[in-house]
Amino acid sequence: MTEVASAPAVASTPSVIGRLLGDLAIAYREVTDHPGLDPARKVQAVLLDDSVGALMVLYTQSHLLDLNRLADLIGRRMTAVAPDRLQLLLDKHGLSLLPGLPALTNSPCLYEEQLLLQPSLLISAGEPGILLEIPREDFKRLLSNASAGRFGVPLSTIELNRDHAGDDGEAITQAVQAFTARRIQQRLEATIELPPLSESVRKIMRLRSDPEVTIDEVTSVVETDPALAAQVLSWASSSYYASQSKIRSVEDAIVRVLGVDLVINLALSLSLGKTLSLPKDHPQSSTPYWQQSIYTAAVIEGLTRAMPREHRPEVGLTYLAGLLHNFGYLLLAYVFPPHFSLICRHLEVNPHVSHSVIEQHLLGISREQMGAWLMGFWEMPDELAIAVRFQHDPDYVGTDAQFPNLVCLALRLLRSRGIGQGACTPLPDALFDRLGVPRDKAEAVVGKVLEAEVLLREMAAKFSQN
Repeated sequence: MTEVASAPAVASTPSVIGRLLGDLAIAYREVTDHPGLDPARKVQAVLLDDSVGALMVLYTQSHLLDLNRLADLIGRRMTAVAPDRLQLLLDKHGLSLLPGLPALTNSPCLYEEQLLLQPSLLISAGEPGILLEIPREDFKRLLSNASAGRFGVPLSTIELNRDHAGDDGEAITQAVQAFTARRIQQRLEATIELPPLSESVRKIMRLRSDPEVTIDEVTSVVETDPALAAQVLSWASSSYYASQSKIRSVEDAIVRVLGVDLVINLALSLSLGKTLSLPKDHPQSSTPYWQQSIYTAAVIEGLTRAMPREHRPEVGLTYLAGLLHNFGYLLLAYVFPPHFSLICRHLEVNPHVSHSVIEQHLLGISREQMGAWLMGFWEMPDELAIAVRFQHDPDYVGTDAQFPNLVCLALRLLRSRGIGQGACTPLPDALFDRLGVPRDKAEAVVGKVLEAEVLLREMAAKFSQN
C-alpha cells in the first residue's frame, strides 16, 4: 500500500476545480493531507508580480524558492502579490488556497524542473487538508504552456545549528562579515555596534534579580521614566485586567492590579523593545511583533500554571521568555538592514518553510541564534537565552528545558489557531509529558487566552505606540 493510498479519501474538491480538471481530461484522486506525505511530491504554488505583470511559480515543498536565483533566471525581481489581490482571485473561484493549476489564472507559469521527477504530484484542491494526486504524465499536460527552470534550493542542503549554542557567536560574526565591505576580524560586539542598555533597563534587571524587592523600589524605578510610567498606568487601566476603579498612580497600578512581578517583566520587555525599534518592513500577512509576543506570553503563563506545582518554573520568568522569544527578529533587522527586506520577501513565497531555514540560507544565521547570543551579551538570565535559542525544538531536553519547551508548545498551539507564521507541525506527546500538561488542558489554555483576543490586541497596541 502506498503512503497516499493509506490516507483516507475525502470527497470535498471544490466544484470549480473538479470542472476544470474534467474539461482538461486530467485524471486525479482526492487525498487527505497529513505529515507523512513526501514533501517532494507536494506542489507549492505562489503568485508573484512586478511592474511587468504576474507569474505563477510552482515548486515542491522539499525546496525553498530562492528569489535571487529566480531573478537571475528570468531577469525580473519579483515578490509575492499583495494578500488582498490574491484574496480577490480566490474569492472569484470560491477557494481558500491557491492550487497549482496554471489554467486557473491568466498569468504565465514557471515551474521547477525537478517537479517532473516524481511519478505523481500532489496539489492543493483549494481547501485546507485536501490534496489531489495527479499522475506525472497528466501533470505534464497541465504545464504545456509553462516554462521550466532551476530556481529552487533543496531544504536538505540547508543545515541548521540546532545543538551547539557555543558556536553562535562565531556564526554571527561570519554572517556580519559576509555583508560588510570591510572583511576584517573584529569582536562580535564591535562588529554589530549594539546600542548600550539604558539605565532604566539596568535598574529593572537589578530589581528582577533581587528576591527581596519592594513595591517602593519598583515604583521609584518606573516613575523615573515618564514613558514607562505612563505605559504601566495604561496597562493597569486596560480592559484586560478589568480594574474596578480608576488607577491614579504607579503604586496604585502595582498594588491593586498588576503586581510587582508582572510590572517588572512588562517594563523590562518594553524597555528592551525600545532599544531596538520595530522594523518598518515585515512579511505580508504576518502577525504583528508585539501581538505575537503578548499572545505567546499569555499562553505560556497559563501553561506554566497548569504544570504540577513541584515541577513548575518561575511564572514570571517563563512569561518574560514569551515576551522576548522573537527578539532576534528585531536584531536581525538592526544588523542586516539592506537584507532584511529580502528575508521578508522569501518568507512570503515560502510559507511551507520555517523562517530559521530561510535565514540560514540567506545569512548563515537564524534569529534564534542571534537573539540568544544577545540575551547572553546583555547578561539576561540564562533561562531566557536557552528559551530563545531552542524554542523551535520540541525534543530539547538539555539544561532548563522547561523554558524552551513552554515557548515551543505555546507557539505551536497558537499556530494551529492561525496565529504566527510558518507551517503547522504536529506536537509530540513527549513534549506534553515532560511539562506535565495534558494535551486537552493545553488546548483549553489557548482557548481561554483567545477568548480575550480583542483585549490582548489592545494591550499589544500599547506596546507598539512606544
